[in-house]
Amino acid sequence: MRATELISEWLKQDEARCKALECVQLLNLPQCYLAAGFVRNLVWDHLHGYSEPTPLNDLDVVYFDPDEDSPCPYLEYERRLAQLLPGHQWQVRNQALMHHRNGDAPYRSTLDAMGYWPEKETAVGVRLNSLGEYECIAAFGFESLFELELTPNPKRPHSLFADRVNCKNWLEQWPKLQVLPALEV
Repeated sequence: MRATELISEWLKQDEARCKALECVQLLNLPQCYLAAGFVRNLVWDHLHGYSEPTPLNDLDVVYFDPDEDSPCPYLEYERRLAQLLPGHQWQVRNQALMHHRNGDAPYRSTLDAMGYWPEKETAVGVRLNSLGEYECIAAFGFESLFELELTPNPKRPHSLFADRVNCKNWLEQWPKLQVLPALEV
């Protein structure tokens, strides 16, 4: 079974994630995905044989709208999502604007922006399309995610990657992970 098919099957078994995807779909934002730990943790949990999902710190919603003219529309999107599905920390960001914060050239799409995230395995997302099917994207493919690797993005400082590995306690939560290249942790 392909990686995207496995992710879709695992999502169907996770009522909370299904509901979150339905809520995000209602926003009808361009190139919009639930991303990062939403997908990454799902895969790592299943590959570790965990029967209960690891709690998510937040739900990362990413979209790409270069024509957005309101200064802080993400606050309204976060408010709407919190009304639709309370009890979660929603974080919504327009990736068309994130290059300013990150000091990069303008991104061309959500997927392009994800290609600048600190870890390759975090640069994954999923959305519910109009046909009710799950669509998965990955800036670096899915292979290393399913190989339980944790790999720095060469577009970002290695120190940022190392700090995130240490502060997020991923190696304690998912002990089968292999950091590549090996880190002093």
